[in-house]
Amino acid sequence: MQPDDHLEVERLGGFAGMGGPGSHIRSVGRLKGSELTATDRQHLGTLFDGAAPPAEPAGAADGFRYRLTLHRPGAALPAVVELPEAAVPARVRGCVSDELV
Repeated sequence: MQPDDHLEVERLGGFAGMGGPGSHIRSVGRLKGSELTATDRQHLGTLFDGAAPPAEPAGAADGFRYRLTLHRPGAALPAVVELPEAAVPARVRGCVSDELV
């Protein structure tokens, strides 16, 4: 991931089932690559390149998952990954806000 990339973030699941069919709550956010540390960009870059995320901890059935959509300048299509909460940097998790739909 590069500083000029853009990241769309969607939080899914949890006890309320956010983002699922029939849900009236949507949790979304956006970040520029430049708003992340170099370490966070490198970590996310490896996940977008196909590295396996850490396994979800036991009992995480009601935990959140994050769908990240990476828009790279000049790329025809965005890259999308869905990750357990533990694999998502705090700055990315923190950009999300809830909205009623």
